[in-house]
Amino acid sequence: MTPAPWLRTMASKCQPGFTMPMDRRTLLVLVAGSLAQPAVAQTPAMTRITAYAFSFPGIDGRDIRLADYAGQPILVVNTASLCGYTPQYTGLQQLWNRYKEQGLMIVGVPSNDFGGQEPGNAAEILKTVQGDYGASFPLAAKTQVRGEGLHAFYKWAAAERPLEAPRWNFHKYLIGRDGRIAAVFPTAIEPMDARVLTVIARELPPLK
Repeated sequence: MTPAPWLRTMASKCQPGFTMPMDRRTLLVLVAGSLAQPAVAQTPAMTRITAYAFSFPGIDGRDIRLADYAGQPILVVNTASLCGYTPQYTGLQQLWNRYKEQGLMIVGVPSNDFGGQEPGNAAEILKTVQGDYGASFPLAAKTQVRGEGLHAFYKWAAAERPLEAPRWNFHKYLIGRDGRIAAVFPTAIEPMDARVLTVIARELPPLK
């Protein structure tokens, strides 16, 4: 390794008759520091993936890109049509009606992973969601949310919150305005629960 210029200069002055202004220990500390600096300078900045990296195929054939809602809270809920919690579609729509003008996005993700309670095709799912419950927020196509073939969003979310992965239908991830998971609400917590409303209100964009 070629010595730094200042070190060559210092070495040239270390001749008989020249008074060294520093001791050997100080010189070694300076040498070690000069060798360490390039390694620090070359360390790449670490970045974390956010929810904005993911999208869902929509039940209507159009992709739901989470990046399109950057800066807004996004509630991602895995749903099912034949579940005891299916009436939560009503609460989800109430939540959507209450906050959508302020920036809230809700994405329903139909899944047959829990109890085989979403066995139908797209038309049958829409009949339940829109016909029976009058819900109008975006819906993904039927998606796997657990197991070996789970969707990339759910794989990411499980890595972010390993103890809070979905255990049943109507599990809720709230993505904050920074694209990270702001809160997780298990199945039994209703969409209009005060705990949900409080966190969503905190994540809504500031009023203009």
